[in-house]
Amino acid sequence: DAAIQERSSTNISQALAGRVSGVDVSLNSGQPGGSPQIRIRGSSSVSNTNDPLYIVDGVMLNVERMQGGSHAVGSIPPSDIESIEVLKDASATAIYGARGANGVVLITTKSGSSQGPRVDYNVSVSTGSVAKKIDVLNAEEFLEVEEIAYSNAEKFDPAGFEGGKYTNPVDKRTDPRLFENGEPLYDTDWQDEAFRQAITHRHNLAVSGGDQETTYGLSLSYDNEEGVMKDSWLERYTGRFNIETEVAEWLTAGGRLSYNNQSQKELHPWSMRMLYESIPIVPVKYPDGTWAGNEDYPGMEGGPNQRRVSEESIHILNTQNIVADVHTNIKFNDNLELRTMLAANVITQEQDQYSGRTLPFLSRDQEGTASISPSQNENWQFENILNYSNDINEIHSVEAMLGQSIQTSHSSSSTAAAWGFLDDYFKYNNLGIADNPRPPNSSRSEYSMSSFFSRVNYTYDSKYLATVTGRVDGSSKFGPENRYAFFPSAALGWRVSEEDFLQNNSVISNLKIRTSYGHTGNSEISNYQYEAGLGTYTAIFNGNRNIGVGVQRLANPELKWEVNKQFDIGLELGLFNDRVSIEADLYRRKSEEMLLLRPLPRTSGYANVFENIGSMENRGIELALTTYNVQGNDFSWSTDFNISINENEVLKLHGGSDIETGGGVHGGGAGSIIREGLPVNTFMGFISQGTWNTDEAEEAAQYNRLPGDIKYKDVNNDGAINQDDRVPIGNGVPDGYGSLINTFTYKNFEFNADIQFMYGNDIMWEAVHSTEDRVGIANALGSVLNAWTPDNQDTPIAQLRPTQAGYDTDNDTHRMQDGSFIRGRNFTLSYNLPQDILSPLSIRNLRIYATAQNLFTITEFRGYDPEISTSGAPFSRGRAQYFEYPKSRTFVLGINLGI
Repeated sequence: DAAIQERSSTNISQALAGRVSGVDVSLNSGQPGGSPQIRIRGSSSVSNTNDPLYIVDGVMLNVERMQGGSHAVGSIPPSDIESIEVLKDASATAIYGARGANGVVLITTKSGSSQGPRVDYNVSVSTGSVAKKIDVLNAEEFLEVEEIAYSNAEKFDPAGFEGGKYTNPVDKRTDPRLFENGEPLYDTDWQDEAFRQAITHRHNLAVSGGDQETTYGLSLSYDNEEGVMKDSWLERYTGRFNIETEVAEWLTAGGRLSYNNQSQKELHPWSMRMLYESIPIVPVKYPDGTWAGNEDYPGMEGGPNQRRVSEESIHILNTQNIVADVHTNIKFNDNLELRTMLAANVITQEQDQYSGRTLPFLSRDQEGTASISPSQNENWQFENILNYSNDINEIHSVEAMLGQSIQTSHSSSSTAAAWGFLDDYFKYNNLGIADNPRPPNSSRSEYSMSSFFSRVNYTYDSKYLATVTGRVDGSSKFGPENRYAFFPSAALGWRVSEEDFLQNNSVISNLKIRTSYGHTGNSEISNYQYEAGLGTYTAIFNGNRNIGVGVQRLANPELKWEVNKQFDIGLELGLFNDRVSIEADLYRRKSEEMLLLRPLPRTSGYANVFENIGSMENRGIELALTTYNVQGNDFSWSTDFNISINENEVLKLHGGSDIETGGGVHGGGAGSIIREGLPVNTFMGFISQGTWNTDEAEEAAQYNRLPGDIKYKDVNNDGAINQDDRVPIGNGVPDGYGSLINTFTYKNFEFNADIQFMYGNDIMWEAVHSTEDRVGIANALGSVLNAWTPDNQDTPIAQLRPTQAGYDTDNDTHRMQDGSFIRGRNFTLSYNLPQDILSPLSIRNLRIYATAQNLFTITEFRGYDPEISTSGAPFSRGRAQYFEYPKSRTFVLGINLGI
């Protein structure tokens, strides 16, 4: 629709951001091809996915995220979209059963036109630059900090200092490539070296036409996107074709086919980390053309420099995505129709990687490492839906549906790898020339679902509405005893404005009250979890590698469906002939029998097992307001505002024990925790109380600490700081989010301003570990200049010392950052040429526009962007390590032409 086109979005998720209340769109990475994370009314499950179901022209897209974090829906050009609808409440999503447990996004693409041939061409060119730089030490500051740290070595490690463990950094500065008379020859800003003005251009050509019997549509798209970090890019070709024909008066048939071929170069995570850690006293390359790096200065860690990692560690991801369907509509009479559809979504990928022979750290001493990892995922869908509709005496209206669906999914993957290459010429293209082929691996899995569903809509006198839905889903992911489950729902609506007492009311032009309650299921877990699983094991006997097979996973035949029970009550209100429209919803969604991979004690011989572990609840309010402030012949102004507030709580865990999630982090324990009474995505850590001061030396000694060390709160008052003193210190999920969009038109000009906001979310900025707690072995944040000294004791940053002298490096409240922000997300100025100019040229429309995206962000977060998550683990939103790819500030120029 027009709202999609006016935003100049690069993918559907960006086009959806901020437009619908209750839909949280979070873009976690600025990397080309990065796909936003979408949550509808919070997280409903603690299993593998909380992503909504995407349905494109009736075809359910692959719910599995592809390698690289992208999603099948990301391959659809926004210019091909006719409309997007989001289903949130249980009654609306129930007809889609288990696949719709996390909400449904319905996407309708453009079809042919019976009005004759039409040609549309859309082109845009954009330039992007990094929106923010991180404050790190320059060369002078780096050397100064190194000297200060050395001067404190004796205080924190007197035995090591006396034993010659530490070297005076002044004595290290003798390399003539780096120093002259002890002064540095270089002061390299690695962010300036890594970032660039990124140029992107996009093209879309669409042809549509037809007559009264047959319509067709064809579109071709090409995207070429540079990343704001050098050596990252994406190139994508997309083709879409659709046809619909009336075979007979009672029969229509049609089909759609889309093909996407995408290639992208991803940066090794170490490339982002080295933005922080590459030391400024070395250049990118020496005058003789050889690489420089941290390894050239004694005592450093952190690996090769950022530019070398980007160039010599090659990660290419190739993706082909096919979505196709054929369908027929049989019309038995004016009231009864049968629609049959066969559809497929096939994704083929290959991840190719190579690290150069001389690349330090990443290639280690392996003289080049290479791997090829192809994978394929096929999803097939066969549906038969019988629709009945009838209006009786213009009072009663009945619509009924009876349907059956079968879905199957097949996936396979393999990896071949080798190391030890004679040169870098072949890279990953000829693994056979390597000295050391690695053992290959492969996997294959499949699952299927069988569903039966029915829905009845009844309307009385256009005022009173009722909907009843029932669905039975069966999934092969569960054992024979728990394979099938029934999910009912019901909804009621009352169009109050149709009542006599509100007819022709001068204030209230529309008033509707609605409520719904229903159950949906969730089965999105790994395949075969109800059965025991076998694994391969390797042992060395007499110098020979021997492989055996044994039980690797425990069986759980009691595994059953996760159930979401949701209640919703809503209000739709239009005032003053709908110049003011208000939509408000209150909801409560309870997830029961949640599915989760629960860790097991290692003494059991197994790492984990899938179980139904308990229940969780989301409660929230959604408010959307649209006002037409000015409606004149030449000038108009409208405002769209929405806000969503969601509260999440884990109600019950079987056994009551905490479940740690989010993966291990620096400083002990998991990144987040699932605990009764707390929301998911709760971060655990210590309470930092700053640093120990000199007048607290005696108390600090009780904790084996010195003045200048981090001071943690002894929660248990037991005189020791240990893992038992970790407490909940934040949550990565926002309390609320929304947007404010103003649209101004003056004659043929239009200006659209989109402001995004989010509040109440925390960020665990783990980059602090690498950049404040490891002084003297890599570069550091500029904040270390505020470290503890006898004259600066009111600071949260420990006194500088060599890393070997010991830092407290734990997740604590100092690492927690406020992730709230206000963002200038999208500003677009467009001009539509008048028809009196276009008509003589046989041009249907011509629109010229300029867009600024991510123009500004107001936030207290010290990293690149507060909308971040660099960990792929469940419930790790807001957990920012040091691998974040910065978002760009982008300026776009484009043309939409129709003839």
